[in-house]
Amino acid sequence: MRRIAIFIVLLALSQHALAQSAYPVKVIRMIVPSAPGSGPDTMARAIGQQLTGILGQPIVVENRGGAGGSIGGEAAAKAPPDGYTLIMASAGSHAVNVGLYPKLAYDPIRDFAPISLVSSAPNILIIHPSLPVKSVKDLIALAKAKPGTLSFASGGNGSTAHLSGELFKMLANVNVVHVPFKGAPGAVLAVMSGEVELAFPNLPPALPQVRTGKLRAIAVTTSKRFAALPQIPTVAESGVPGYEARAWFGVLAPTGIPPSIVTRLNTEIVKIARSKDMRERLLADGAEAIGSTPEEFAVVMKTDIAKWAKVIKASGAKPD
Repeated sequence: MRRIAIFIVLLALSQHALAQSAYPVKVIRMIVPSAPGSGPDTMARAIGQQLTGILGQPIVVENRGGAGGSIGGEAAAKAPPDGYTLIMASAGSHAVNVGLYPKLAYDPIRDFAPISLVSSAPNILIIHPSLPVKSVKDLIALAKAKPGTLSFASGGNGSTAHLSGELFKMLANVNVVHVPFKGAPGAVLAVMSGEVELAFPNLPPALPQVRTGKLRAIAVTTSKRFAALPQIPTVAESGVPGYEARAWFGVLAPTGIPPSIVTRLNTEIVKIARSKDMRERLLADGAEAIGSTPEEFAVVMKTDIAKWAKVIKASGAKPD
């Protein structure tokens, strides 16, 4: 009986090892915790299309939007850790939400295994052309001279545009009023019309208006200048040391996924992210390709969770 038991255990182990080495043998689901056409959705489809060709199995994108990404995050966290469910996470779903939702149904660190950070993107500080400022220093001086009279738009409470503005208020020590709108396009339109003086939106909805002169861009929110807009300084170098806010997207899997599958997926995703075609495509869309180790991705999540929790607590931000 002992020999039979040992044989059964060895057989199970060998089958498990074979399954890992043969991975993948069926369709892989990539959950996107936001709507079709969103940043995570676009990124998932771009990465998934190329992974399909490399792995020989379809990557099916499944949109599970709602509650700032929490619904999709919970679905991914509860999936079997076999490598056949992935999630295209964002700074919102896996960093901001920890501080924003009192009872989040998943823990971004405990419940997920990082695969690779894929890309990041700056927000851009835009102002109405009539505002008598040409730099961040000018804006701070005006805000301090007229506290509570300037306002900034965002695409909603708890969005990266909202928290970018709150971080600016904290570090620059200014009183600027937040005005939420339904989506980034609405926030950009509000600045264009002069209803609101400034905003910190993602690049795509703002760039066309900046290029036509309908809006003035005075800074990007990342720690380094953005390659596609090298003439625009960062907020940090313009008088607010330590300021950094960025959107990011990366692939995660449920905790417990076999290390060999993590290594396989990381290798392929990093190659895709760092390819010339992907770098050029992302740059045109207002993002920077990255491709990281799982450990580097984990550090980014932990750092952003701590940073945004402080901003959310200080500002009193609540989800829409």
